[in-house]
Amino acid sequence: MTFFHFHCLQTGSALGAIQTSLAAILVISLFALTGCATRPVSEPQADPTARNKTVQLQIFLDGRNFGPGVVDGHEGEFTRKALALYQQSQNMPSNVVPDVSSITPYTDYAVTADDLGRLGTMAVEPVDQAQQKSLPYTRLSELLAERFHTTVAFVTELNAGRSVDALTAEEVIRVPNIQRPFRVVNYPSGYARPPASVVETRRVLVDTRLRMLRVTDGSRLLAAFPLTPGSQEHPAPLGEWKITGAVPWPWYRYDEGVLKRGVRTETFYNLPPGPNSPVGVLWTGLNRPGVGIHGTSFPETIGRAGSHGCIRLSNWDAATFYTLVQKGMAVTIQ
Repeated sequence: MTFFHFHCLQTGSALGAIQTSLAAILVISLFALTGCATRPVSEPQADPTARNKTVQLQIFLDGRNFGPGVVDGHEGEFTRKALALYQQSQNMPSNVVPDVSSITPYTDYAVTADDLGRLGTMAVEPVDQAQQKSLPYTRLSELLAERFHTTVAFVTELNAGRSVDALTAEEVIRVPNIQRPFRVVNYPSGYARPPASVVETRRVLVDTRLRMLRVTDGSRLLAAFPLTPGSQEHPAPLGEWKITGAVPWPWYRYDEGVLKRGVRTETFYNLPPGPNSPVGVLWTGLNRPGVGIHGTSFPETIGRAGSHGCIRLSNWDAATFYTLVQKGMAVTIQ
């Protein structure tokens, strides 16, 4: 069994109607996105129709590998950034919003016995976590939120008056109608890798100021995802790097000496894989020891809480990232 040492851990409708309701925040340029005047979280919208239109737009962007963060109907910074980058990829004017009126924003989902069987418990301390067989989901709401690329709060809101965590098999709830739900049973077998030859033309750009990761193929922009680029104390290493490998369901070597002082010690714990692993469902190593691009157990914190020098993506974006990259691809962190 191979164990990986990671120097990272979290710290902390019609087109016209859409243009009318979103123009104030979505008609933007990439130049404007690079500035610092962005709100980390937007205020909830009072108009449910406008919010549903935002859900439609988020589903559209998410399904085309331009991650808006979470699909929750809030017009946040990552929805704006994802839209601008999608427009760039399609050579669309910044004042043209894709027609998403045909997208059904929500769907019904029946809870399965398999869903309930994937729930478990999580110890608090690493010494105890190391004794577990896996680091699983602990609540049904958590599993469903990650599967449908949203938050526990939005799943709860969509099913007001019901206790999502108390649901039993075959009970039906409402969830965002995303194109590709993230199911752990299908990962990585259902996520096809690109041919090795992509290393000749593809590259990854990690923009620590914009807090977006981009994948390009020559001059073509293929995908973009929100990220967390290290922290003030442990910033992501700027420069030119290469991917040394992409490992689904990684083991995590928890070493406080590395995390706090950058010094490898003999006091460490090997934590098993699972969706609640500190590095989530994927470790994409770089040729900089201890630094990589990986998932997270706290998707709501992407872009808002620091990590120890690594690049964090939501688990569902990390799973998609896995389908786009290969060993040897160039990575620029700027």
